[in-house]
Order: sequence, then C-alpha cells, then structure tokens
Amino acid sequence: MKRFLLALPIVGALALSGCSGSSDTAGTADGTIAVTAAFYPLAYAVQRVGGDHVTVTNLAKPGAEPHDVELTPRDVVNVGKSALTVYEHGFQPAVDDALKQVDTAKTLDVASAVDLTIEATDDGHEHTGDDPAHRGVDPHFWLDPVRYESAVKAIAAKLSEVDKANAAAYAANADTFVAELTTLDQEFATGLKTCTNRDLVTGHAAFAYLADRYDLHQEGIAGVSPDAEPNAATMKEIVEHVREHKVTTVYAETLVSKNLTDTIARETGASVAVLDPIEGLTDASAGKNYLEVMRSNLATLKKGQGCQ
Repeated sequence: MKRFLLALPIVGALALSGCSGSSDTAGTADGTIAVTAAFYPLAYAVQRVGGDHVTVTNLAKPGAEPHDVELTPRDVVNVGKSALTVYEHGFQPAVDDALKQVDTAKTLDVASAVDLTIEATDDGHEHTGDDPAHRGVDPHFWLDPVRYESAVKAIAAKLSEVDKANAAAYAANADTFVAELTTLDQEFATGLKTCTNRDLVTGHAAFAYLADRYDLHQEGIAGVSPDAEPNAATMKEIVEHVREHKVTTVYAETLVSKNLTDTIARETGASVAVLDPIEGLTDASAGKNYLEVMRSNLATLKKGQGCQ
C-alpha cells in the first residue's frame, strides 16, 4: 500500500490525504503540530514563532534552488496532512499547484500579508509597481527586515487560529523575533547610510526590497529568477553601467552559478563578492540562520559599496 500511494498522481495523493480528519492530520507523534513551509525564510519564521509547539518541514531541500522546486508524491501527501502550510503564491509554481487541492483554512499565503510593490522585469531592472500579482514582482521580501516582520506577524496569527491553546506562546515568540528584526533593520540603516557607491549590481534581481529600504539602486544581471539569463545586449548594458557608475564590486550568490558575475568582473575589472538572497542554507552559507547570514550580507555590502 505504501508503494502504491507514492506512485499516485499529485491530485490523487491529495485526495487520499484529505480523507483523514483534522484531529489526525494536525498532530505529530511528539504532540507538536505539523507545519509545512515552502522554503527556508518561511520555515525559519515558522520555527521562531512556533517554538517547541511545532514540527516544521521545509519543501525546498538544502542546496536546491527553491524557485524551481519539484514536489514528490510523498511531499504532496505530507502537505495534505499538515495542520498548516505556509507559502508565497507565485514564487514556486509546483507548490501553488499542490495547494489548489488543500483547504484554504490550512494554508497561509504570506504574499497576502506583505507589501509586495516592487517589480523586477526580465532583464533585471527594477521599478515600483501597483500590482502584486504581476509575474515580475520581486518575491524576495525577507531581505527587507521590515517586510519580513509582516510575514512573522501573519504566521503568528495563523498559528493561533490553528492551535488556539498555544496562542499566547505564538504571540510572545513573534514579539521576540520582531524585536530582533527591528534591531537588524537599524543595523542595516546605520551601516549603509554613508556608502560612497549606491549602485548595487547583483547576479539576479533578488535585492529590490533591500535596495529600496536602504536607498541603494539595484541592477540585476539576470531577472527576478536566476534562470532568466540575459542576452548579449543586456550583458553589454550591464558592463556599461558598471563602468559608468564606477562600480567596484559585483555580487554573486550561493545557490546559482557565478558565470555571469565572473564575466562582468572580467570585462570591467570589478571584484566579485557573495551576497546571499537567503533562499536556502548550505554548508557554504555565511551563517547558521537568517540573522547570521543577513549580518554577513551587511558586512559584505559595507565593504563592497565603500561604506564608512
């Protein structure tokens, strides 16, 4: 029976998993509630808010690029059994498709709680926009600690609905985490206030919210997805931009190839540093959690942008 279940199509797997009552699906063997998170920043926020009351499963495997996550039938069954699945609509199509079969009372789309108003076009240039549902909207809101706070508060509210008995703990944990994010925001604002160069050239257009928050100007080599590679004309424009704005550092990432940034660096004489969009953690990450990697990013930016 187990082998048969794993071989089922996604819709069939979800239909079977939906046959169990909520009392069967919400809990785990150790008495915690099962929560599924679509990728690392959401998993980290759920764990910080849920604490000892939740068991969190991250659908994006360590070292994998979360934009293109593919779910196994087992993943889909586990989503159906979770008390709550936290995701961001539009970021991972496979997750969006799977959740069409799940009761909306058991899901939280953080895009509905976060101010997603910055778009990134396919060639990586960013501009403000009014339609969060637009496919070019930058999904990487967690790189702005203030926007991330909104997601944390939404997660606390939803966990309190799902597990009313521990609502006070969720609220307290969220307050603690939000205070840490407020401190992080202040560190970024202070650290990036006096940069001599405010032009940020990145491997892909993942840093629009960070740039907007701290008065930087993003120029992404690739588009909002790292798979959206630029054509020759766009690469030429980036080279000209680097030279014109006297950019001395271009930023590569941890989970995608450095070929594009290395090419720009060779053409312009700029150096390459790693700026992590924190879509997932690996052994190569400059920290063990979101806060540590963000502070590493800050140190990298202060050096690369010539901040006092």
